[in-house]
Amino acid sequence: MEREINNFISYLHNIKKTSNNTELSYKRDLGKLRQYLEEKDIVDVNGITSEILQSYIVYLGDNHFAAATISRNVASIKAFFHYLCKEGVVEKDVSDGLKAPKIEKKMPEILTPEEVIWLLEQPKGDTPKEIRDKAMLELLYATGIRVTELITLKVSDVNMQMGFIICRDGSRERVIPFGAAAKKAMTNYLEKARDVMLFDLKSEILFVNCSGQPMSRQGFWKLIKYYAKKAGIMADITPHTLRHSFAAHLVENGADLRSVQEMLGHSDISTTQVYTNLTHNRIREVYAKAHPRG
Repeated sequence: MEREINNFISYLHNIKKTSNNTELSYKRDLGKLRQYLEEKDIVDVNGITSEILQSYIVYLGDNHFAAATISRNVASIKAFFHYLCKEGVVEKDVSDGLKAPKIEKKMPEILTPEEVIWLLEQPKGDTPKEIRDKAMLELLYATGIRVTELITLKVSDVNMQMGFIICRDGSRERVIPFGAAAKKAMTNYLEKARDVMLFDLKSEILFVNCSGQPMSRQGFWKLIKYYAKKAGIMADITPHTLRHSFAAHLVENGADLRSVQEMLGHSDISTTQVYTNLTHNRIREVYAKAHPRG
């Protein structure tokens, strides 16, 4: 089965042009299934039945995997068997009737515009680190990009004159504008801090840590926790909170969903529609608190 999984991943990469994250996710999910099957002495994909696949889904549930994780595994298995069928490796798609558990959609945690301002105003000093921190926070909120996308940005991905960044995910790329506040913070960082912090002056990486090396996800996670605490924000925020806040505030102020979808890099607009629900919920809360007969 390992050979078929590797062939499937190659197919995704070369034919479907999927992102690295998607390929890693499929490989991880299918590797977990392969391990389960091998423990039952099933090593040939033609020996897999729909009953065995269903028993695997039950096994995931019994081992307290989250509904969202199980649903993703079901999607991975279905895509794999669809590929095997298409390639003639198996005669029948035994994953056809596989059911994913219902997922209770949780509303993402977002900050109010006032809380965002408090957070962004925390790096106030003129040390290279604080100048860098200010630029990272401003750019993250200005563009709504993922943390991985932020820390892998190159200097050449930023157009300071026109005020936009180019964000890449595998073979896909998107252009995202940023405003005056982010531009000011970025200019300050590029002129006063980046070269001072760099270990290798030839490096193309935009944001570096205090050792002059590329910033890590963990490093940025600690950074945002530190400034949130300093700002007195009680919510348990993560770097993704600024991405959610970016999208919710755009929708709340009248941005159309298609544009927000494009900036966030969502493949399905239904993922973006959650921010409309957030806006409606906030309006209801304001009404209930403020209206005399609410």
